[in-house]
Amino acid sequence: MLIKFRVRGALRFVSHAEMLKVFQRACVRAGIKIQHSQGFNPRPRLSLPLPRPVGIESDDDLLCLRVYKSTGAQEQKSTSDLCTFIKTKLSEQLPEGVELLSVEVPEAKSTPQPRCVTYVLAVRPEYVDNRLKATIKYLSERKHIIVERTIYAEKLKIENRKSQIKEVDVRPFLKSVELDDRSIMVECKFTSAGSIRTEEIMKLLEIDVEKLTAPIKRANVQWQKV
Repeated sequence: MLIKFRVRGALRFVSHAEMLKVFQRACVRAGIKIQHSQGFNPRPRLSLPLPRPVGIESDDDLLCLRVYKSTGAQEQKSTSDLCTFIKTKLSEQLPEGVELLSVEVPEAKSTPQPRCVTYVLAVRPEYVDNRLKATIKYLSERKHIIVERTIYAEKLKIENRKSQIKEVDVRPFLKSVELDDRSIMVECKFTSAGSIRTEEIMKLLEIDVEKLTAPIKRANVQWQKV
């Protein structure tokens, strides 16, 4: 199942791992039978293909969930019945701040991967000035944008090293940066080399949370089948 949902309010501070637990527990309470992996340590077959940074709201998150057709009190007669059952029962068990938008069965069993993401930064009026416009213009015209990125121990293949600073050119990940009224729209690409981080976007724009009128929002995600 592909379940699209929205994250708002205090739930934006829930981490990626915690959000998976939120859905897993909600499925149990709703009577939705999740499939599990095989082996000595079976795990529930649910995933969030695009981890949401802590503190970021989202209008377009995706949960991939594998369930048995016999989920619920009785076997669902059709795919449509199953989708309706899951959306209704799961919505009843989710906390305030998580809203289900749609439930559907994908054509293939592959997990969709993000191709492009749009972030929205609502800026306070007093900070929408010529300096901000010049910064956006500068970023849009640059062929290379180098940032310093911290690589932590779990991703390093170097013993006895907790972290490492690495220079990364994030320009290939920035598709566009535009100022729309009082909001900055940042469209980011996802490639095999990764993508740009939200904290890097903020630093490049010389923006901090005190200059925003609302939490950063992930407004749109373009998915591709792999």
